[in-house]
Amino acid sequence: MFTTIANILNFAGPDMIVLLVIILVLLGAKKMSALARGMRPVAKEFGAARDETARELSQSGPKAVRQPKLVDEKSETPSAR
Repeated sequence: MFTTIANILNFAGPDMIVLLVIILVLLGAKKMSALARGMRPVAKEFGAARDETARELSQSGPKAVRQPKLVDEKSETPSAR
């Protein structure tokens, strides 16, 4: 599944709410809204890159993987000794 920062740091619902309230008190509502507006282009760029990667993977499919050639060792050995 997807790993998020909350999962990595092992935060559950109540812990995350307390943390967000502390951040809101420290930064204030105006700075939080400015921070959220600044994150909007980053989120759009990330979504576009994710969609592009998914599209490339779906287009490549199994046909894009070349099968390795089997080498016949007898025909590859030099005939003159």
